[in-house]
Amino acid sequence: MDMLWSGWGDPAGAKPLPDTVIGQLRDMLGVRPREAAPVALGEVAVPEPRLEPAARRALAAALVGADGGGGADVGEDHVRTDPEARIRHTRGKSTPDLLRIRDGDVTDIPEAVLYPASHDEVLAVLRACTEHGLAVVPFGGGTSVVGGLAPGRPRPFVALDLRRMDGLLALDRVSRTATLQSGLRAPQAEALLAGHGFTLGHFPQSYEWATIGGFAATRSSGQASAGHGRFDEMVLALTLATPEGTLETGRAPRSAAGPDLRQLVLGSEGAFGVITSVTVRIRPVPRARVYEGWRFDSFEQGSAALRRLAQDGPRPTVLRLSDETETLIGLAQPEAIGSGTARPAGCTAVAGYEGTEEDTAYRRRGAAAVLRACGGTPLGEEPGRNWARGRFSAPYLRDSLLDAGALAETLETAAFWSGVPALYTAVRDALTGTLTESGTPPLVMCHISHIYENGASLYFTVVSAQGDGDPVAHWTRAKHAANEAILAAGGTITHHHAVGTDHRDWYVREIGPLGTDALRAVKQRLDPAGILSPGVLLPTD
Repeated sequence: MDMLWSGWGDPAGAKPLPDTVIGQLRDMLGVRPREAAPVALGEVAVPEPRLEPAARRALAAALVGADGGGGADVGEDHVRTDPEARIRHTRGKSTPDLLRIRDGDVTDIPEAVLYPASHDEVLAVLRACTEHGLAVVPFGGGTSVVGGLAPGRPRPFVALDLRRMDGLLALDRVSRTATLQSGLRAPQAEALLAGHGFTLGHFPQSYEWATIGGFAATRSSGQASAGHGRFDEMVLALTLATPEGTLETGRAPRSAAGPDLRQLVLGSEGAFGVITSVTVRIRPVPRARVYEGWRFDSFEQGSAALRRLAQDGPRPTVLRLSDETETLIGLAQPEAIGSGTARPAGCTAVAGYEGTEEDTAYRRRGAAAVLRACGGTPLGEEPGRNWARGRFSAPYLRDSLLDAGALAETLETAAFWSGVPALYTAVRDALTGTLTESGTPPLVMCHISHIYENGASLYFTVVSAQGDGDPVAHWTRAKHAANEAILAAGGTITHHHAVGTDHRDWYVREIGPLGTDALRAVKQRLDPAGILSPGVLLPTD
């Protein structure tokens, strides 16, 4: 099943908001329904593809397999230029992406959508695109929220949809590793591994739709990162297809053989090549899973408790903390918003434990002692179960808010523990100040969902009225102000959403001119014609 073309995920996933919530949005934030209804899929005006016949023949020839079996007709089946396929591969799923596509704006539409089935076919496509001057944007689940699927125009480009590359290539029970093709969606990867008694344990909010290759290309971080680590920590080897050939990285768990090229590929966002397979560490399927809630008087108190666990242990598998506003609104349980459920005062934390019964019980007892010592009050398992049940619901809530005429978007960052309080205040103030000055006072919520010994991430959710005029420009002003605040406060421009085009100009400031030039040199060697995701990660000029 494809994602909803004008929203997130399952077309049936976004439910209308209760009347009480719509009334609260109107009274608190001045939200009003949009005057113009979203266009229907069949009403979108799609330009004719700018694809020369010779280029189309070359692309079809690239998709017939290494042995050429089946002839060009088979390859032609995997080159789509029909309007629906192209619309469904236009941009990603950020709020600006959805606002634009709902208005029928397809200025970033690909000329064609290609469906390779192997590493060799990807190489052949890259050669054909280089020859015919076509840019290439790798497309996994289409869940980018940072402009990662919209390269610079007016250069024509094709979307390289990797869904046919969806296999489990190898599984090593002794070493506990698995090699997965990059187009494999996360739920299917978990199902394949579970058949052998293993799990990857990577569950980001995009889990239901995102792919293994996308996780690697964006340095994804899952909700169980406290216990299982980020996705880049799980990766042991990668295969990268580039216009200049194949790059194989990773021969052992760790190596002292020079700089680690895996780290060059991880987070490269399709700008250096197309990731075609990933070898990851795996672990046995947990026998026990327990999630529970805790209450703290303040975000400061709760943050100190999370830091204690991150630094001294025992560390839960899942550990997250909502600030006072997010706790009050109930965003930790998106499916319950508007239900009338009472919310505890202060801040709610969720701690989760996965593993064997013995290990889970041991860590749970130890963590509970630390949380109590830091001022926490146990709330039992119900808040944890509610969080687990709705853990992938927030993007659907965003769609429901857009349907109601609200502006709803998220952004994230990270800092060392000593810098987290100032970063939290700076971003909140930037968002609140900019949107208030624009006539749409916002509701700004935040949570910590990824913790490390030395720091943590901050994930902000913003809800406001869309304002008069262009809502995309309205949000862009606030987003730019938040980006400036992040850099000024010493945070990173992104913790797990990636760079794309939205964060690119702040990313190059974060790494500096010399760092930018070093990455440009890598891109020039791997992609001398500059066909791979131009404008993503690095400026094109």
